[in-house]
Amino acid sequence: MYNPSNMKELCLYVKKARRDRAAEHRRLHSHEGLCGGLTDKEYRNVIHKQKSSFSKARKFTHNKMWRDTHTKFELKDLKLIAKS
Repeated sequence: MYNPSNMKELCLYVKKARRDRAAEHRRLHSHEGLCGGLTDKEYRNVIHKQKSSFSKARKFTHNKMWRDTHTKFELKDLKLIAKS
């Protein structure tokens, strides 16, 4: 470890250390050319969560389903809607 003896040496040491640390960071995170997209295999392996509640179903039941009278849909129709 370097032990500077005065403030001028300490300032130079800090400046050089920062420059070296930045150069190392750039070297580690540099890419040769532009970053490419995912391959098909990588894309298929990406796991992501979807929304837990989809607002389209609620909007449908609150608007279109009840627009006319409540007898527009029978029980069998509601079961078909719930399955889809």
